[in-house]
Amino acid sequence: MDKTVFVFPKNKFQEIRVGIREYKGNDLIDIRTWTLTQGSEEMVPTAKGVSINVNLIADLKKALEEVESELKKNKLI
Repeated sequence: MDKTVFVFPKNKFQEIRVGIREYKGNDLIDIRTWTLTQGSEEMVPTAKGVSINVNLIADLKKALEEVESELKKNKLI
């Protein structure tokens, strides 16, 4: 499977894409920065990102929940 599930802007020239990818027989959650190519409207992936095995989705969700909790506790959101 190769599917982008969610996209949100990082800044004026970049966006974060979250998707499901298959690489060498492994299903991965891919969270990656995409950027505009010079002189074009085309977005391309960068090396900045992370790919983790889909079996780690519960750990990823837990980590994000804990980050959110800390951000709220410190009044950052």
